[in-house]
Amino acid sequence: MKEIIEITEGFVKKELGRDSSGHDWHHIDRVRKNAQLIWGKEMQGDWFIIEMAALLHDIPDDKLNESEAAGWAKLDSFLLSIDIESEVASRIKSCIETVSFKGGRVIELDSIEAMIVQDADRLDALGAIGIARTFAFGGKKGHPIYEPELGVRGEITLEEYRNGNSSSVNHFYEKLLKLKDKMNTEHAKQLAEERHQFMESFLEQFYSEWNGKA
Repeated sequence: MKEIIEITEGFVKKELGRDSSGHDWHHIDRVRKNAQLIWGKEMQGDWFIIEMAALLHDIPDDKLNESEAAGWAKLDSFLLSIDIESEVASRIKSCIETVSFKGGRVIELDSIEAMIVQDADRLDALGAIGIARTFAFGGKKGHPIYEPELGVRGEITLEEYRNGNSSSVNHFYEKLLKLKDKMNTEHAKQLAEERHQFMESFLEQFYSEWNGKA
């Protein structure tokens, strides 16, 4: 198992190591660490499945590939290249399929492993790290930091979520501030609460400075 983890780490570093949108190797490693924190408290689930899904969760992401199909083909090719049973590969893929927020879609999770990986990934979108990643991703997409004339979008399609006109600050309302109430595990809920409050404090200070009051 250790050898497979090391091979997987090398593969992910090669694929995502130079990413500048907030989905680099350090994000992946933080998600794994978050997952380990949650798993250690929940005391449920297969750690190998959780760790592999955490390491590979961004490989098929359509944001980081030419297409969603190309991303999944890349993941499938890698899983076929390592020495794991097809049932284990299927469980890893099942976790990965349910991780992404994708405009707030609601998907019923069918395993504790999926719940832990999803929570771990969402925790990295919150707090100080979440703020930094939001502005990194916004800059990569060409979004303004803040544009008061751009209203916060409500219910939106995946296409609108991915490619619509928005700002980095609006992203807090369209995604980040919703995540606290979407956590699955008790420990993740506790961690999310503190990070959520930090983001609210940041926004309060941001608007104060924006309006010349700070």
